[in-house]
Amino acid sequence: MHNVNDLVSGFVSCSLRKDDWTHAAHLTVGLWHVRQYGAAEALVRLREGIKRLNESFGNVNTDTSGYHETITCAYVQLLDQFLNECPAEGGFEDRVNRLVGGALADKQVLLRFYTPDTLWSSRARLAWVEPDLSPLSAPVS
Repeated sequence: MHNVNDLVSGFVSCSLRKDDWTHAAHLTVGLWHVRQYGAAEALVRLREGIKRLNESFGNVNTDTSGYHETITCAYVQLLDQFLNECPAEGGFEDRVNRLVGGALADKQVLLRFYTPDTLWSSRARLAWVEPDLSPLSAPVS
């Protein structure tokens, strides 16, 4: 895994290689933003940053590809819960390691809260959609 500061810097400057923009990198950058700015401001910055980074890779953000609003909003909420519940001792790097090694890092975790039809809909990609299975709650690792 890359250093947290290098990942965040690469994200902000759009200098990350596409191969480095993994699920773990998404989570790490998201957690850093939530810790640094709080959930509301983190969402604004992540939303724009992900769209910009996608475009730097030559991807387009449409109703069928690229940026996904519901996934981003859901993860920001879950990451905020994670930070509030995760012990702070050991520093931020330890929290990142706990995150990427825990239940929240499961790529299917949002399907605990959403049916696939809802989560993968164009409506959910373009705008926030409430969970249709259960309320968002960070899984305990």
